[in-house]
Amino acid sequence: MTRFDLLIFDLDGTLIDSRLDLAHAVNNTRAFLGLPPIEHEDVYSYVGNGAPVLIQKAMGEGVTEADLERALEFFLAYYRDHMLDYTVLYPGVREALDRLHEARATMAVLTNKPVRISQAIVDALGLGGHFPFVYGGNSFVRKKPDPIGIDTLRAEYGVERKRTVMVGDSSVDVLTARNAGVPSCGVKYGFQPETFERYPPDLLVDRMEELADWVIMP
Repeated sequence: MTRFDLLIFDLDGTLIDSRLDLAHAVNNTRAFLGLPPIEHEDVYSYVGNGAPVLIQKAMGEGVTEADLERALEFFLAYYRDHMLDYTVLYPGVREALDRLHEARATMAVLTNKPVRISQAIVDALGLGGHFPFVYGGNSFVRKKPDPIGIDTLRAEYGVERKRTVMVGDSSVDVLTARNAGVPSCGVKYGFQPETFERYPPDLLVDRMEELADWVIMP
């Protein structure tokens, strides 16, 4: 038995460590516009609200709307070709997901990353069988923290709010859970765990195995 019928996971910073591939894609995009590279840590702090927001922040002030459109197009094309150069699952993620799957927990991915790229990464890392649904930032008319993704998944599976949990690495995921009226779980190892200070999740774990331990009832 499990404490939840539906576990919804963020992708970047939660299941996968995609930092280096994102940083390289951003700095290659800046080079495309004739701009110098920025620190990787700055790139990581911009992740979470989707590619358009990432590019807008990463390109900085003084960039025209036309150049932002060119930059976004270049970034997406470059990232599609290099999204798995260095990206890996975080330690313990595969083992935790296997345990949850064996316990018959229903799982889904809800990310602000474009859906085709997200699905390709999930499949390439061998997690396709764990997630019947992978929804991205362009799957709905609004991105997280809007609750539309969680509401849609709950309706598709017929799961109550109290039996659903959103798992992520930043305040975006906590706010998404709050807006949808469901519990939240934060992971400390992700891109922006410092944002939990302002928006604390209901549960905070160091590793994904801790979530599995807590979800799967003895």
